[in-house]
Amino acid sequence: MTDDDLSPFLALIYEVGIINQIGTAFLEARLSSGLLVSHFGVVSHLTRVCDGATPLELARALQVAKTTMTHTLAGLETYGFVEIRPNPSDKRSKQVWLTPAGHQFRDDALAKLAPVFAVLGERFSSKRVAAMLPDLAEFRTVIDQLRNEVT
Repeated sequence: MTDDDLSPFLALIYEVGIINQIGTAFLEARLSSGLLVSHFGVVSHLTRVCDGATPLELARALQVAKTTMTHTLAGLETYGFVEIRPNPSDKRSKQVWLTPAGHQFRDDALAKLAPVFAVLGERFSSKRVAAMLPDLAEFRTVIDQLRNEVT
């Protein structure tokens, strides 16, 4: 590929990275003291994808080391946002379950982001944003697969 061919790929990854940094900053500014974006990420993942995931599944999904996930889960457990229970199908592992307080934490964080989304909604309709998502999701899926295939 030539540099001209590579430019759109680099630009897309660059733009998505900046969007991630700004979105993270918006969220961090609205979380209660002691709570981290990583806490929100785990709670949000459990809400959207699979309550009852193992710590290893969560670490892989969020692309962090298992020890990092263990530390994050300990914090969430301290706040009462998750319960860590034995895995009934594999007695050696645990499963992570959201508590009502965990659901409330996520709802509260999203409510605090509502003013940001309202301003964005003045410029970008929800229909326009929804139209962007399929291509972005497909791109994410492909680069996620490449992460393990290309060295």
